[in-house]
Order: sequence, then C-alpha cells, then structure tokens
Amino acid sequence: MDSRGRWEPDVTDPQSAPEDGTMRPARQRRAELTLLLAALGITVAALSTASLALTEGIDPSVTTYLMALGIGALGIHALLRFVAPYADPVLLPVATALSGLGITMIWVLQMSRSTDPGHGEADRQLLWTLAGMVLCASSVLFVRNPRRLTLYTYLLALAALLLLLLPLSPLGHEVLGARRWIMIGPFTMQPSEFAKVLLVVFLASYLGRRRDVLALVTHTLRIGGVKVFSVPRARDLAPMGVGWGMAILLLVGTKDLGTSLLLFGTFLAVLYAATARKSWVLIGLVAFSAGAYVAYLLFGHVQNRVRTWLNAFDEEVYNAPGGSFQVVEGMIALAYGGLLGTGFHDGHAQEIFAADSDLILVSVGEKLGVTGLLAVLVLLFLIAQRAFRIALGSRDVFLKLTALGYGFLIAFDVFIVLGGATLIIPLTGMTTPFLSAGGSALMANWLIVGLLLTISESARRPKESFSAGLAPGDPVTEVIDPRSLPKGIPGER
Repeated sequence: MDSRGRWEPDVTDPQSAPEDGTMRPARQRRAELTLLLAALGITVAALSTASLALTEGIDPSVTTYLMALGIGALGIHALLRFVAPYADPVLLPVATALSGLGITMIWVLQMSRSTDPGHGEADRQLLWTLAGMVLCASSVLFVRNPRRLTLYTYLLALAALLLLLLPLSPLGHEVLGARRWIMIGPFTMQPSEFAKVLLVVFLASYLGRRRDVLALVTHTLRIGGVKVFSVPRARDLAPMGVGWGMAILLLVGTKDLGTSLLLFGTFLAVLYAATARKSWVLIGLVAFSAGAYVAYLLFGHVQNRVRTWLNAFDEEVYNAPGGSFQVVEGMIALAYGGLLGTGFHDGHAQEIFAADSDLILVSVGEKLGVTGLLAVLVLLFLIAQRAFRIALGSRDVFLKLTALGYGFLIAFDVFIVLGGATLIIPLTGMTTPFLSAGGSALMANWLIVGLLLTISESARRPKESFSAGLAPGDPVTEVIDPRSLPKGIPGER
C-alpha cells in the first residue's frame, strides 16, 4: 500500500498481480525467447518435412527461409530486451510461427503444382515477411509512447481516407471485379490494409474523447411508460454516419465487400467498447445492411457473390464464369483432408485458384487435416486474445480501445475468410493474417504486432519508470471531474 492507501504491486513477487485487472509489471523476455525458439522449431520441422516429402532432400531455398526468418525474429527479440522489456512475451513467437507456416504452405503449393513448379512466390513472401518485421521493429523503436498518437488524430484519419480512395484514382487496378489495388510499375499494393491500421488509432482517439457524451446523452423511446430503446441524439450520429459512409464508399467504389465489412465491423466493436450502448450496434447493423442491399440491387458483382453463396452446388452456377467452382473445390479439399490431412506430398489444393491467398486455410485443412487447421486457428485467435488482454490491462482509455480494435480486426478477419470458404457467408477474397501470399496484408499485420507490443510495454511498465506526467494515473496528468470539487473556495467571500 502507498501513502494514500492505494494498492501497489510488488514487482519482485511473481505471484503478485493488481486487483483492478492491470498487468503485472514483470520482464518476460526469457519466456519470450523460449517461445520464440519453439516457434522457429515448428518452422524448421514444417519446412524440412515438406522438403523431404516433395524433393526427397533439403532444398537450398528452405535453408535460406529458416535462416532469414530466424535472424529477423531474434533481432526483434533483442530489440525488445533493450527498448521494451515489459512488452507482451507471446505476440512475437506466435506471429513468427504463423509467418513460418505461411511460407511453408506457399512453398508446398508451388512446388507440388503439376505445371511450372517453383518457389518464386515463397521467395517473395519471405521478403515481405522481413519487410513486415522491419515495420514491427520500427514501431517499437519510434512509438515509445503510443499515447502521443492522439496528437495526430485527424491527420491519421485523413491519411487513412486517402489510402482508401487511392484505388479509385488512375493508379487503381481491378482484379476479378474488385478494385482494391493500386499499380505502380510492376508492383501492386492494397492500400486498405494500411488504412485499417490508421483507422483503429483514429477511432480509439476520437471515441475515447467522446465516449461520455455518446454513452450518456441519449433519447429514450417509451411505449406506455415502458423503456424500449435508447437512441443517440441526431448531432451525435456524426461518427456513425462517417463510418457508414466510408464503408459504403468502399463497397460501391471498389466493389470490395470484405474490406467494407471488416472495417465497419471493427468500427462498431470499438464504438460499443467505448460507450457500452447496444443501440449503437443495432443502428450500425441496420444501416450497413441497408447500404449493402442497395449495392446488391445496383451491382452485378455483388449479385454474383450472393448467388454463388446461396446456390454454390447448382450446376449452372458452378460452371458460370466467376461461378462457385472455387469455393466448391475448396470445400471438397477440406473434406478430403479429413482428420489428419493428406500430407504435403498429396492432395489437390495446389490446383485450386488462389489456394495460396484467399483459400490458404483450405490448403492448410487439406494438407494438415482438421487437426492442423484447428492448431493454426488457435494461433490466430491467440493473437486476438493477447490483444484483448492488453486492452484489459491498460489504464489509458485510448490504449484500451486501440488494442481492442486490433484484436477484433484480426479475429473478425479470420471469421470472414473461413466463413467465406465454408459458405457461412459469401466469399469475399480477404486474406488470412500472416499466412496468405501478398505483401500489403502481411506488412500491415506485422505493424499491428509492433503497435501491440509497444502498447503492452506501456501497460506493464512500472510507474516509477515513467517520466513525470506520463504515467497512467499520475497526478500531473490526472483528469479532474469538476463535479467532485467543493462548491466553495477557501477564503472566498
């Protein structure tokens, strides 16, 4: 207990933990190193087994992948020891394991193709992984106090909006009806992947400031004196309107149902976390459903997605151009994998269109079976769980909402991908975090890991290590509610 009677954790006692849910200020870099070596061991086993199964030896490219991934991961670990010793010890090992499994699956799918086998895509995936690790390390190194991001709230919102609009510019590049990429020379990039990172920071900052008004100032609808529903004031609907407008703009302008659903779902999750008002969620779902229905009536691409979802096994839909053959073949591959999978040397997932990107989880399910697919899903949702734990452990509202937003973003992304592959929802062409081929999503997800690491460092760091006025709850920065002040001032007449 301190002089004011407040509980202070004993950092020397490994069993001590704050009673308010905040995280214990313990350095856990040794635990992280142990988990990281285990993650690299999984990658070694996966790549070695795949190489032996497909080439009857250890391919030189496999050795290159292992060395580069190990150097990158251990380099971030060394940086954390000096810069962020209190950061979460689980995020880096899990992200490394998933990236290693992603490279393994892409290499297997390419090397087992019946025509033109090779590993060029796996080589590019390794380069994107290393670029993502550099972004992760940069965020840890330069965003030492993540609370300062609130100084750039509207600048980040503007940058995110510009990124979302880039595919509608002359640089935009359309693939299979969706205009979500930009092309610069031989390179393509998906700007929305980086926009979602900035949007979460903007939402956390804006809603963190406005949460009291949005939560408390409402109109109550009553029937016969019985409270039925609470709705916000018209003037407070502005953030909902902006979020809805951006989602519909994405849906209409780029015909990208997956990204618009992901971003608007994340917006609703952060809004609900900030206000605890179920009415916001209901209003948002109704508004998005209405906009999506109008888009369905206006655009053939959206109609085709829905028709494919509802009638996937219809022969006419299956054989139609852009029909359901992709998702049906994916479901057959999942069934063929069974409980333990076909192994890396067998199966037909490599012949399915986008097996290494949109349907990477289908490829995992066929090669490694339901057992391997569940293990991968556990790793993916473990990242989301750690993000939610960081949110619970943070004292600052902005950091809470930011960590929660990133956790929901990753979990909802996995749901959209797996739901589309199993016909729970229409197939949207989204990529699985850390696994799917492609550079934009992979780098953005590694950037999210870096930001979560620096947020967890701020949440775990002892108060004594903060500069004056920067510690959560420090009297220098404490917000004082005027209602708690005495009505009279001593000495006043």
